[in-house]
Amino acid sequence: MPRLPSISRNLSARLLVLTVFFVMLAEFLIYAPSIARFRKMFLEESIARAHLAMVAVESLPAKPMDKMLQEELLFYTGTYAIVVNQRDRRMLMVGSEMPPRVDRELNLDDAAFFGLIRDAFETLFQKYNRVLWLKGTLPKNPAIRVEIIFDEDPLRKAMYDYSGRILTLSIVISLFTAGLVFLSLQWLMVRPMLRITQSMVVFRDDPEDQTRAIAPTNRADEIGVAQRELAVMQQEIRAALKQKTRLATLGAAVAKINHDLRNSLATAALASDRLVGSPDPDVKRVANRLYNAIDRAAALCSQTLRYVSDVEPGLNLSRFQLRALVDEVIGQTPPENGPEAGNGVRWDNTVPANLEIEADRDQLFRALSNLAINARSAGARTVTIGAARRDNRISIDIADDGPGLNERARQNLFQPFAGTARDGGTGLGMVIAKDILRAHGGDLAFEATGPEGTRFRLDLADGRA
Repeated sequence: MPRLPSISRNLSARLLVLTVFFVMLAEFLIYAPSIARFRKMFLEESIARAHLAMVAVESLPAKPMDKMLQEELLFYTGTYAIVVNQRDRRMLMVGSEMPPRVDRELNLDDAAFFGLIRDAFETLFQKYNRVLWLKGTLPKNPAIRVEIIFDEDPLRKAMYDYSGRILTLSIVISLFTAGLVFLSLQWLMVRPMLRITQSMVVFRDDPEDQTRAIAPTNRADEIGVAQRELAVMQQEIRAALKQKTRLATLGAAVAKINHDLRNSLATAALASDRLVGSPDPDVKRVANRLYNAIDRAAALCSQTLRYVSDVEPGLNLSRFQLRALVDEVIGQTPPENGPEAGNGVRWDNTVPANLEIEADRDQLFRALSNLAINARSAGARTVTIGAARRDNRISIDIADDGPGLNERARQNLFQPFAGTARDGGTGLGMVIAKDILRAHGGDLAFEATGPEGTRFRLDLADGRA
């Protein structure tokens, strides 16, 4: 019995990992614009604080601004310098020391969506502090433009704190979502698929045990269809195995009685030959019927024994002329109504005289003979056998002018004991011929049938290729 996948490699584990991965991917797609938005709001709040500091200074009585007060306001706003530009004036606040060199200028008014995302990740991935010169207008009063110079480190630390909170929330959401999806799919898909897999495994061990078949459910989805189709397939396989077992038993029984039966038929055939020589016309007429019945019985016994005993025809390849083989088949095709009655069939061998083929001569003789007998038995007056080479393959056509095959014979043409057009036939001749052609790397195909006759084509690979 094959081993099922381990927990780390089964469908459930893979489903859980994929669910977590896709949820985290979705969270990242949400995080990118979110962190950009956080950075933009941080910068806007810095500008607003700087403007409030300047408003506080402006509200003082008119006197020179105290340096200590400037230092304190710059400290609380986290800036080195503040510039407020209005329509009629410009205000400046700087510390006692000159501001450091500016590493980059930023303009919030010109920021675009993807630019904000790019700048946000650029800030996150910085390894050292940068001094930024930020410019922007107040959202509630576009006439006031504020410029500040400040360190980037406080911004980056705030973004890291925000990212940590987002990451923690994302992990919780992904695990919670993955758990729900995992349990849902485990109930809806994984468990039913595991049940189907286990049913196939145990069914293979003993297909004839009816208790090992899957019990289909009433689900209307694809898994329900798969369960019902598997149940039908298991039932059909079980029935086919029972039929093959019965046929095998029949073949063994036929093999045991075949020898005695053929001896009995041989004795009856000798007796019928004596009766044929009788001067009494009534006895002679009955003898011909008796001979015909004995011949059919012997053929039925031989064909049944060959069919149940041949698993796959073994090939003994040799090179020979196909026309000579067809002549031999025509010469040895027995008449329909006894050795002296004649069958009235005209054989037309149109195979080119120089056409050689490498195949098993005895097996091919057997296949052609079966088809010739079928054409004769179908009531044909003329049977034409032709052949042609097409690249490295040989095509042999057998056409007759008989009444054609009925619907039942066409539907069961290559089914043993079913595909026969005449009473007393077994239908094994076509089946055996098809097996022989397939052993040669070819096939036997039914081409056409109707009131004008029936045509078959034998296609096989030339052993020379």
